[in-house]
Amino acid sequence: MAFSINSGFPFGSTPVTSSSSKPETVIPVFGQAISSGISSSSKPKQGFSPLLVNQWRNMDWGEEVKETLMESVRSFKPASESVTEARVLLIGPVGAGKSSFISSVQSVFSGRVINRAMVGSSSSTSFTKKLRSFNIRGAGEKADEPTALVLCDIMGVGDGESTGLTLHDALSVIKGHAPEGHQFSPEQPIGADTVGYVKKPSSSDKVHCVVFVVDGSKVGSYAKSFGTTFQQLREHISNLGVHQVALLTHVDQVCKAAENDITQVYKSHNIQQAMVKAGALLGMATSYIVPVKNYCSELDLDENKDILLLKAVDHILQYVNLYFQDNSD
Repeated sequence: MAFSINSGFPFGSTPVTSSSSKPETVIPVFGQAISSGISSSSKPKQGFSPLLVNQWRNMDWGEEVKETLMESVRSFKPASESVTEARVLLIGPVGAGKSSFISSVQSVFSGRVINRAMVGSSSSTSFTKKLRSFNIRGAGEKADEPTALVLCDIMGVGDGESTGLTLHDALSVIKGHAPEGHQFSPEQPIGADTVGYVKKPSSSDKVHCVVFVVDGSKVGSYAKSFGTTFQQLREHISNLGVHQVALLTHVDQVCKAAENDITQVYKSHNIQQAMVKAGALLGMATSYIVPVKNYCSELDLDENKDILLLKAVDHILQYVNLYFQDNSD
């Protein structure tokens, strides 16, 4: 499995890699050394319980926390005079939960479970074939008002050259060349002859943060070629000056205790180890990675699942802000 290279895009440089899968390993982005965010004191000893005594990352829960996070997203504005909306692109393997995350975030702000971003199964073929952008709308009295956050859905990374997103097309989207609704095809790379091609993209057309989405229940079984693919892609994205973070999905399938009570997510040794594996796969420090539980079979919202989703959005927006600070000149 790898990105299709039939578009001729070079993979000439050495990918960003991690020399160790230990959680304290740091892969700096744009020269920033950021700690893993996982306390070494929380490492379990022999005979440990699946749940640790202390959280390995601080996390607060409750109605007040949820309202604070929602207000933070509603009030977010890009730190740029030329951009009114922050565009965030989700990239990951087929079935990792990209579309589900978008629908889940929309559900939190809608006050009910909805599925605007059409979600497929966990098959090897990507259900999403087109570039689709989703405005995250407000809640309550501001339900009709869009926030300044736009989440972009894209074709998944497949397990073969003919079934997944190409590196060339991924970078074309990030650079702002791809038109909304573009249908991806490995045989027809995005170019000047593409219908709706944006020849001179503005800052508003470009992607301001890239979010890698990894299935926590499969992170230990992905083919080694995924790691090479992701790390090469990360290097090219870094060269464009775009920050990257990651979501670890399906954490309820990683830990039974977290499935029963999502507030146990940061006490789970299994989820902690899945985060470390995701970091090694992506060549990314675990401080960039946050766990989420998307809404899949549920019909009703859950306050604590909402908080985990909102915390992920807040995490993403921090790196969106870094992009605008880096490009403020």
